Amino acid sequence: MDKLINIGFGNIVNTAKIIAIVSPDSAPIKRMVQKAKETGTAIDATQGRKTKAVLVMESNQMVLSALLPETIAGRAAGTAYDNNEKDKDIE
Repeated sequence: MDKLINIGFGNIVNTAKIIAIVSPDSAPIKRMVQKAKETGTAIDATQGRKTKAVLVMESNQMVLSALLPETIAGRAAGTAYDNNEKDKDIE
């Protein structure tokens, strides 16, 4: 069975389907997210919080998360949680 990870607020994704975990700050990523929202392929898992990470999935969907990319990557790699205080209230 593939590994599932929590990306915040009880939302879970399959790590085997993740292509990339990127920060939403650059202009190209912002354009990709906007296009995904327009075409209906964006999945917003932020619960109204600020988007801190964008997960690009195999199915050309984009999952928006309120966790930092480093936190999600650490969970996907199976390493210990990095005690980032900014993400404590999101789990």
